[in-house]
Amino acid sequence: MSDAANTASAALAHTLTPIELFLQADSIVKSVVVILILAAAWGLGVTAEKLVRLSILHRRADRLFESIRNGLPVSSIAEGFTSAPKGDPLVEIYRAMVEEYQRSQDFAHTEAQRDGLQERVHRVAQLASSASLHHLQDRLPSLATIGAVAPFVGLFGTVWGIMNSFQGIAASNNTSLSVVAPGIAEALFATALGLVAAIPAVIFYNRISGDISAYGRRLTSFIGVFEVELSRQLSKKGDRNGLRAA
Repeated sequence: MSDAANTASAALAHTLTPIELFLQADSIVKSVVVILILAAAWGLGVTAEKLVRLSILHRRADRLFESIRNGLPVSSIAEGFTSAPKGDPLVEIYRAMVEEYQRSQDFAHTEAQRDGLQERVHRVAQLASSASLHHLQDRLPSLATIGAVAPFVGLFGTVWGIMNSFQGIAASNNTSLSVVAPGIAEALFATALGLVAAIPAVIFYNRISGDISAYGRRLTSFIGVFEVELSRQLSKKGDRNGLRAA
């Protein structure tokens, strides 16, 4: 290869750097690039926040589950839960169930009243669990949106860049690489950014959705543990009432 060819190749390589491509692109392609960069940054921010929060919640759940092995009080907040942050879903569910029990325990004299108490506690727990999971899923749909839309936004930039390339060919009546390459490179750059934004969004959407589902199962298990303990204590109370009546 001649020195002139090497010089031309080096100049072309310099021209095709991402920054140069962005600076040389027209306003439409620049807008597409900016949108995709913002989408990728937003997706990474949501991903980081969710992964960190879920990791903390799972570790805290491990400690809380460890603290209830010897039984779970239903008339007061367990010691392990008292020191946990109020915003923790397990704590909020436990607090809601205990408060409902405290409001209703004076009306749990007959079997029907005890069954009604257990039903109310179950409903309160389900409402608190649904609210907590809804809060955990906040902003998560944006990852699905980025994963679905970003490739098409990048494709739009690709089509626009190729159109500019053909217009450049028609205007200069020259089909050499130096004329065609910049427009095509802009087009491919937009496609690449669309994939950079979409692929992590899809991967982490599935990962985070799975983690939230797993945490939801832990909440359900905890509600079951509380309800079993509640049923046991209500049965004891019913036995005592029956003995007094006898």
